[in-house]
Amino acid sequence: MEDCYSLVRRWEDLHTDILVKIFQSFDIFELTKGIAHVCSAWRMAACDPLLWKTLDLSMLKSNFIIILLEPYVYVDSPSDKTLTRLLKISLSLSRENITTLIFHFNLYVNDEQLTYTAERCPRLRRLVLPAWNRIKKTGICKAIRAWKDLESLTMPNIANPPYLMEEISKNCKNFSTLKIMGPCNILFASTLATYLPKLKVLSLRCSIVDKGALIIILDGLQHLEVLNISHCLLIEVLPPPASRRVVGEIDQSILDRASRLREFLTCMKDSCIMCQRTKSDDGHIRWYKYEEGFWKADEVSSLAL
Repeated sequence: MEDCYSLVRRWEDLHTDILVKIFQSFDIFELTKGIAHVCSAWRMAACDPLLWKTLDLSMLKSNFIIILLEPYVYVDSPSDKTLTRLLKISLSLSRENITTLIFHFNLYVNDEQLTYTAERCPRLRRLVLPAWNRIKKTGICKAIRAWKDLESLTMPNIANPPYLMEEISKNCKNFSTLKIMGPCNILFASTLATYLPKLKVLSLRCSIVDKGALIIILDGLQHLEVLNISHCLLIEVLPPPASRRVVGEIDQSILDRASRLREFLTCMKDSCIMCQRTKSDDGHIRWYKYEEGFWKADEVSSLAL
């Protein structure tokens, strides 16, 4: 009878590769639930670099309410504590192996949480930023300085972009890919042309885009290879007393400028659901109204999550 029991293998005796394979099926909540404390073998497996190439927090959203004063959002304490706990455990187990970091756009990260993360992800190459409300200029600039290898950024709208783009220009020499989840106006386009002239991939999908800004992008970003304006609300600013008009189709001057690109992705169809949504939301698409995770999509395959 004792011989029979001795043939039963214990979980901690599993080969590390098998444990890692099992742990790869876990989400971030399961990975940080305590498996690293079971035994030394499980901790070794839980720290394997294969598990931590990507830290995906896109399933984590803050519980918040909109308020009238800055930062115009109040996040409840349990939400902050949950995020802080997940970050501390994840960043400890990852041992600086994270190269892709994904935040949900409705996750309201503060400066301390962002800089804590940046210091422990020095090899980061791709970043999907959360909402900006609680992130100050000093916080994001400090984080960018830590991410020397950053190549790709997806970000919600930012009202005053020059300081961020300047920081990326100074510190991230391999930066080549940008996705904006918000309006693209003359200021933003001029900022890109000034600080990121070597940008290769740009996605503005589902945003409101000024025609003048689009011309600046096409003229100023001479290294641009891929531009995505699918489902955008393209507008033309008019002199007073008129304000603007919606451009129904892309004119020849834009097409001529875009002809040098490897890919110029467009969609302005009345029958397209995404185009309908952008138009309905006046170019400021409200992702929370639609299918969960739909904001992760992109016609540029390298930007889809």
